Amino acid sequence: MSTYMAKAETLDRKWYIIDAAGKPLGRVAAQAAALLRGKHLPTFTPNVDCGDHVIVINCAQAVLTGNKINQKYYRYHTGFVGGLKEVSYKEMMAKNPEKAMMLAVKGMLPHNTVGANALTRLRVYKDAEHVHQAQKPEMWTQE
Repeated sequence: MSTYMAKAETLDRKWYIIDAAGKPLGRVAAQAAALLRGKHLPTFTPNVDCGDHVIVINCAQAVLTGNKINQKYYRYHTGFVGGLKEVSYKEMMAKNPEKAMMLAVKGMLPHNTVGANALTRLRVYKDAEHVHQAQKPEMWTQE
């Protein structure tokens, strides 16, 4: 019996909406990453970018469990000497919750070209309004 190998050019990509209101940020990010990879499909192939488009709405209303809102930091380095910067998640969720969600999903995708291409199909919005009604997205209800 031969193994099925998906081809990226023959895929029919769907659009899904995930509502992050009142849900933990990490769980929403994990669901989005699985949809972007295509792990919910019976034709999933690890080395092929076979996932769907994902729209995450209400990112400003996502929650961080425990005391993470006060203790967790996003750290990055500018590349210059002494260039280590850090931003608390309390500040990030107040100013730019879309970036917090994007970073969480990015960390859950593979760190190669498959993950980079999958991340281009992620759309993140602070509120419930989005501009993708023409694509007829479906609500993703599975937890």
